[in-house]
Amino acid sequence: MGWLEALILGIIQGLTEFLPISSSAHVSIAGQLIFGRDPGAAFTAMCQLGTEAAVLVYFRRDIGRIIATWCKSLVGRAPRDSPDARMGWLVIIGSLPIVVLGLIFQDAIETNLRNLWITVAMLAGFAVVIWVVDRMARNERSLDQLTWSHGVGYGLAQALALVPGVSRSGGTIAAGLAMGYRREEAARYSFLLAIPAVVGSGAYQLLKVVRDEGAAAPWGPVALATVVAFAIAIGIIHWLLRYVSTHNFTPFVIYRLVLAAVVAVLLLTQVIPAVPAGP
Repeated sequence: MGWLEALILGIIQGLTEFLPISSSAHVSIAGQLIFGRDPGAAFTAMCQLGTEAAVLVYFRRDIGRIIATWCKSLVGRAPRDSPDARMGWLVIIGSLPIVVLGLIFQDAIETNLRNLWITVAMLAGFAVVIWVVDRMARNERSLDQLTWSHGVGYGLAQALALVPGVSRSGGTIAAGLAMGYRREEAARYSFLLAIPAVVGSGAYQLLKVVRDEGAAAPWGPVALATVVAFAIAIGIIHWLLRYVSTHNFTPFVIYRLVLAAVVAVLLLTQVIPAVPAGP
């Protein structure tokens, strides 16, 4: 991987990670269209450490308060049913589906599921899902009303993001809207819920690359992509939370449908292959 490739893919990762349009699909498509190869699931996972660092920085006060209260509740120094302690448990429980399914289907995630026809289907299919639930959403619940069953529902929705084209934020936000949560609250929880899964996945892939490639891995370009993704993601988080407080998700739905159509045309005209070349 060269420096220019890393820079461009880092920008794309930072711009798309938290929007309901699937960052993994964008990185894969851009890599093939511009550079003639799929950057791969490992690069995407490591690059996501940058965008997740943006979440840690942006929500540092909320995260610190939740962790502190959760730890205190374990030793009886805080009520176990306090909102922050419960939020800590809900994030843990909601992270289990994507961790378990990610380990079970790891080979498929890194190979077969990166077929671009699957990506096209998910981009278009989930555009319809997001549009329907957004139109039917009651927009009345806050995160203080998050229940255990809803926490599991959020977790299962996040696990769908293992398939490129679904979108982690798109899946969790759609689930939140379907369960009656306000758009901003659903988006905020999707950020918090992603922390364990994304950090764990990125760290796992990082250790794999260290073990398999060591000093031969393109650490400089990967670091550049990660830092660029972090810097851009900070701004995207701020913008998205303000946007969804007063707007619906229709522009993202339209964008997903247009992107799906464009990629389908590129596949049919054989500009890019359905099964990408490896990194």
